[in-house]
Amino acid sequence: MHAYPRWKLWLILAVLVISAMGSLPNIATPPSWWPSGLSKPLNLGLDLKGGVHLVLDVDVDKAVERSVEEDVDTARQALRGERILYNSLEAKGMTLSVSIKDAGQSSAAGKLLGDTLPGYQLADQGEGRFLLTITEANAKEIRKFAVDQAIEVVRTRIDALGTTEPVIVKQGDTRILVQIPGYEDTARAKSLIGRTAQLEFKLVDEKGDLDKALQGAIPAGDIIMYGANETRNGQSFRQPYLLMKRTELSGTEVSDARVSIDSRFNEYAVTLKFNSKGARKFDRLTAAHVGERFAIILEGAVMSAPVIRERIAGGSAQITGSFSPAEAHDLAIVLRAGALPAPVKVVEERSIGPSLGKDSVDQGLNSIIIGGILVLIFMGVYYRAFGMVANAALLFNMLLIVAAMSMIGSTLTLPGMAGIVLTIGMAVDANVLIFERIREELALGKTPLSAIDGGYEKAFSTIVDANITTLIAAIVLFQFGSGPVKGFAVTLSVGIIASMFTAIMVTRAIVSLSLERRGRIEKLSI
Repeated sequence: MHAYPRWKLWLILAVLVISAMGSLPNIATPPSWWPSGLSKPLNLGLDLKGGVHLVLDVDVDKAVERSVEEDVDTARQALRGERILYNSLEAKGMTLSVSIKDAGQSSAAGKLLGDTLPGYQLADQGEGRFLLTITEANAKEIRKFAVDQAIEVVRTRIDALGTTEPVIVKQGDTRILVQIPGYEDTARAKSLIGRTAQLEFKLVDEKGDLDKALQGAIPAGDIIMYGANETRNGQSFRQPYLLMKRTELSGTEVSDARVSIDSRFNEYAVTLKFNSKGARKFDRLTAAHVGERFAIILEGAVMSAPVIRERIAGGSAQITGSFSPAEAHDLAIVLRAGALPAPVKVVEERSIGPSLGKDSVDQGLNSIIIGGILVLIFMGVYYRAFGMVANAALLFNMLLIVAAMSMIGSTLTLPGMAGIVLTIGMAVDANVLIFERIREELALGKTPLSAIDGGYEKAFSTIVDANITTLIAAIVLFQFGSGPVKGFAVTLSVGIIASMFTAIMVTRAIVSLSLERRGRIEKLSI
């Protein structure tokens, strides 16, 4: 048996020191000079820490309808660009209907609409009337994008709460699983996540007759919308507004939103900052409509309808509405995160208390401790001195797993604890293979040193094959699983890599160093 390479000893020592430093934040607060990459404690999942569990359903069909409504403006601009007059242009569900004023321009209009809106099937109904129906492929893509975008918006909103390691994953085609460990305010989480935050700016129709519109005579191109609920003379009341249907600005052009104080009424408000495109549009809007009112609409309700006193070139606006500090803060969060592409509905909710999580932690730790003790006793009794070597490597293995999961920011769940228990067994299994190979070599009459060399060399390929196939299975679980399944896959993967390192390299180093200090070896304690 040759002297064990010194570089491997230094590698093992470095891994041991880093593992100890990475594990320390889980049992004590590290000093201020501690490296930041080694200062993170292990995150506990929802089942261990308690928190909020929600399942959201995204109304993807509404996203398709909104896309069709947005294409109305695209078609309008295309027709105006070619000076093609039209009587009507409106969205109805999944279709766009267009009526051309001059029948002689029908052919040009049809070609223009087909080129401008390639995601629609164009049907010529004669007499200058066209019906455009969104294609199934286009609608399917919009539905998929709506769920993906909703996941990102929800993630941004939850991150603003300051929570750690939320789980936000897609379930099926239209649902989203949301788990927020350590957060107990279910009502606020639902309110913050479920708000569509659709923000629009529309001009008030100053020339239209609101009273006649309320009786059904709504001018073409106008719409009636209402303000938020308020109490007048002891009764609930919503102020009606006659607005132009065209949306001048939307929440997509908002780059920032902050809580502020309205100087006029000394109330909480939300100040918006537009991006460069939105600032230019707001500049043109206010310059062209000085003396007129424009309505700020949030989630279908008119929050305010101020008069444009002068041109506003700074690219900012303010939303008022008698907000409480918490309401203003949450509104700023959802506006910064962006609007949901479609309404979401909470179809399942659970709140897991911290006491239940503590019980799960205690039971999980007990299973790890009891399982570990039984394994240590078995190895020490059955393999004697070599069993104690395996036990030392197993403790190193556990330290390495905790440190690695802390440093990568992984979340430990109850299934993850099961993965750790399984890893203990797998780590010992690798040592059992090595030790049994050594016994076989001794039975063949080889010297102790040759038996050790042969045992490690012949067991190496078997250990690698077995662990690599298990690692592949763990990677597949992580890729296609969700929530607790991913937690199990992470701990299993980290455990497999740690087990291969400790079983093959660490035990070999301990055995080599022990034998180097002894002279001639006549018998092995195995």
